[in-house]
Amino acid sequence: MNQAVNKLSTEYQIARDPDGYLFDPLDWNEAVACQLAAEEGIELNEAHWPVLRYMRERWTTNRIAPDVRHVMEFLARELGIDKKAAKTHLYKLFPYGYVKQACKIAGMQRPRVWSTG
Repeated sequence: MNQAVNKLSTEYQIARDPDGYLFDPLDWNEAVACQLAAEEGIELNEAHWPVLRYMRERWTTNRIAPDVRHVMEFLARELGIDKKAAKTHLYKLFPYGYVKQACKIAGMQRPRVWSTG
């Protein structure tokens, strides 16, 4: 199988698929997240980190990225808002979508099948 490998800057030699997702989520750290976010045109702030850390925690526990509905439930609990408002908040943080941006920045592998919420 011939797969292209994208590299982050020379400081971070991390293999990625042709769409920029990490091949190995264990290569992720917060500096990598900042660089991935910059590539997506996102400057991470204090509102992004709870989502990214929750996603990483779920991945560490289950070895699979959490579905968007779980992230929205987390945000609803965390912020004391309803699920509709949580969805709006999530898409303000990651305007091109959960899979396209949040999963990539959190160091997830590209999902094969996904509920986008």
